[in-house]
Amino acid sequence: MQVREKLRILADAAKYDASCASSGGPKRDSLGTGGIGSTDKGMGICHAYTPDGRCVSLLKILLTNQCLYDCAYCINRRSSNVPRAKFTVEEVVQLTLDFYKRNYIEGLFLSSGIVKSHDETMEEMTRVARSLRDGHKFGGYIHLKLIAGASPELIAAAGAYADRVSVNVELPREDTLAQLAPEKRSDIIRGSMARVRLGIDEASEKNAPAFAPAGQSTQMIVGADGADDRDILAASAQLYSGYRLRRVYYSAFSPIPDSTARLPLHPAPLMREHRLYQADWMMRFYGFEAREIVTGADGLLDLAIDPKLAWALAHRDAFPVDVNTADRELLLRVPGLGVKSIDQIIMARRYRTLGLDDVARLTRGVEKCRPFLIARDWRPLADDENLRAKLAPEPAQMDLFV
Repeated sequence: MQVREKLRILADAAKYDASCASSGGPKRDSLGTGGIGSTDKGMGICHAYTPDGRCVSLLKILLTNQCLYDCAYCINRRSSNVPRAKFTVEEVVQLTLDFYKRNYIEGLFLSSGIVKSHDETMEEMTRVARSLRDGHKFGGYIHLKLIAGASPELIAAAGAYADRVSVNVELPREDTLAQLAPEKRSDIIRGSMARVRLGIDEASEKNAPAFAPAGQSTQMIVGADGADDRDILAASAQLYSGYRLRRVYYSAFSPIPDSTARLPLHPAPLMREHRLYQADWMMRFYGFEAREIVTGADGLLDLAIDPKLAWALAHRDAFPVDVNTADRELLLRVPGLGVKSIDQIIMARRYRTLGLDDVARLTRGVEKCRPFLIARDWRPLADDENLRAKLAPEPAQMDLFV
């Protein structure tokens, strides 16, 4: 099979993995490495923006879509009737270099199905990273998807060459993971994540060699099992605290061909995935705990409004707060105020008493803030029973040409 055909199959097979980002990686360029590749390119050749503002693109492929496992939700499962292909180590290395030289990419995201054994597959993936780094002095970004259960030595090698590593937990509940992916074990997945955390902790010591400097991440499928959003956020909170993850990625379930009756017939709403990312942001940057974010009795986030606004509407007794005197923790809970805006407000109020117009200059969400804030010249009216309807975005027909 020609490399072009392999690329068509294995790039398409990798599209279901959402944990493909390059934020947090160290900045390198060819002047420093004496070779090729950079993690800090300019505008014009990149495809995606990272949370820290850089524009990057990654070659996102599988080493192979052949797999020993028969996970019900996976298009590449053992029993799936899909075309199969496998790259050699040399082919992946050459593709990465060729794509980089053509300004198509700035890095590599490499995952794989499991062939023969965990260690043999992980060893081949690590050889790709080693060849790029040592053999070709490649300074671009590398993200390796670890094979859960691989030996500690191979995990250590992967962390030594990759900017970021990740192990997918797949599903938030252990009981449904056992039902839908019987060959996978939650304790093995978390054991591999624990080894990565240990490597990252050891690398933080003085003069220690680098290990996955962009951290580790994971991915959960949303809507493939009976887990509600409260379950998902609780699992994420445990992963963040237990393994110091940089990110948890959420992927809305999409039905696949020849699926089992144990899976839903319809895809999970993409808006649910979006709300989970917003809730995740609340946990990581706004001081919310997982158990307080989901306010609905059904355990699901409100799809019509963002979860921060939903929390504020469910806790009207906590508002309004005075923008001129409230501490940072209280301001972080005000809908429409972001972290940067709040820091600017705290700095500005040292020099003057802020009015609503001052807040409007510091945030684009002032209309959402108004019912929850007191300012020099503003105090909201008595409790408005129609506040949710006023703040919820109106349905709008999408325009193809906007």
